[in-house]
Amino acid sequence: MKVAIFFGSKSDVDTMRGAAKALKEFNVEYKAFVLSAHRVPEKLDETIKQIESEGYEVIIAGAGLAAHLPGVIASKTVIPVIGVPVNAALNGLDALFSIVQMPKSIPVATVGINNSYNAGMLAVQMLSLKYPEIKEKLIKFREEMKVKFIKENGEGVEL
Repeated sequence: MKVAIFFGSKSDVDTMRGAAKALKEFNVEYKAFVLSAHRVPEKLDETIKQIESEGYEVIIAGAGLAAHLPGVIASKTVIPVIGVPVNAALNGLDALFSIVQMPKSIPVATVGINNSYNAGMLAVQMLSLKYPEIKEKLIKFREEMKVKFIKENGEGVEL
């Protein structure tokens, strides 16, 4: 099970680390690529073909501004794409609208602005449909999350 993480600029590294963190928590192999849909489209095409041939099953793509990267990738492969709107301008709303408003028949699942961790978790959920060991880890993760939440919040808070 492998996930590819794409983003358009080295300045997005910190934002996209959350996806890698989530994947690591579930021992999902991943590889990250800095590629631009506008500046190096040929290299992007080549890399998409490469990851298809290597058996990658989910793609996470982060982009800011016009945020075309997730949509361009989705137009070139049938591997599911999860878009991460990156806050590069306009509080990330420009990127969010660009990613979430894909034309009919070329979907991109979209998470919250700068929330690459949730993109990683969504990739894990997708993989859990095929891999029972991932599903078991995900169920355990959710159970532990609930216990931790109750422990930290069960006594109420003083205001």
